[in-house]
Parts: sequence; C-alpha cells; structure tokens
Amino acid sequence: MASNNTFLTALFLTVLGLGMGGLSSAQAQDDGSASTSASAESTSAQDVFVVVSSGEAQTQMMAMVLGNQVAAKGASVRVLLCDAAARLAVQGESFPTFEPAGRTPQNLLQGLMQKGATVEVCAIFLPNTEYESSDLLDGVGVAKPGPIADHMLKPGVRYFTF
Repeated sequence: MASNNTFLTALFLTVLGLGMGGLSSAQAQDDGSASTSASAESTSAQDVFVVVSSGEAQTQMMAMVLGNQVAAKGASVRVLLCDAAARLAVQGESFPTFEPAGRTPQNLLQGLMQKGATVEVCAIFLPNTEYESSDLLDGVGVAKPGPIADHMLKPGVRYFTF
C-alpha cells in the first residue's frame, strides 16, 4: 500500500509539474528564439485553487505541502476548506505531526497564509457545527458561493481537490 501511495504521489507531482511549467525550450518565441528556463518559470505563475474536504490528515498534509510549493513558485493560491478539512482552520484543534517537516497540516496552512494565500471555510461549515467565526484562525474567511463560482470560472485558474 505504501508503494501505491508513493506512486500516486509521484504521479501527481509529475502532473502538477507539467501543468505548472511554462514554455518548453522547444517552443519558440515570436522572434524564433527558444525561451529560457527563467522566462518559462516567470510565465508559469498563475491562480491555483485548492479545495480540501478530506478528513484524512495525510491527505490534508499533502494538500498543504503542494499548496506551499506552488506558492513558493509564484502562484497565487486560494484554499477552500470543506467538511472535515475545515477543522484545519479552527484554533485549538489538534493534528498529527508529520516527518520530515515535524509539522502539522494546520502549521503548513498557516505558512501558506503567510505567503499570501486566501483561505476560507465552506459557507455551510459554521452554521452546521458548534464552531463560530471567532473560532477560526486569524485571516480565515467564510466563503460565499457566488465569488467562489466566479473564481472557479476565471481563465487560468488551476483547480485541485483533496
């Protein structure tokens, strides 16, 4: 099972890498010259929309790892936390620590927010739980369906679900 998870993670990272890459050296610019790696990377920054609903801590952790990685590469990241994953945004909740980082999914979420990510919980989370908006981490908002739909439909938004 571990090798299957390793394979799936490697496959996902490969696909993500292909999707986040800019122009390849084989693609020519208008003047016929090949693009450089630096210019390809600068054109690859885009909007990434990460939706996490899984209650599985390893899945949450991987979503936060990848969110931080794409943010570090210049992408604008927006995170929507739904269902059990919305607990990531609640102050005082406990989560397992994962190696090699020695951090929790909530720690990585907070790091992602420090990188400028927008983080929201689903609109139906608070009204259907014992939590209130004052229980959320500083900077976490409550999503409104209309603006979320608008964001999903914007050209260039890459959409990932966990």
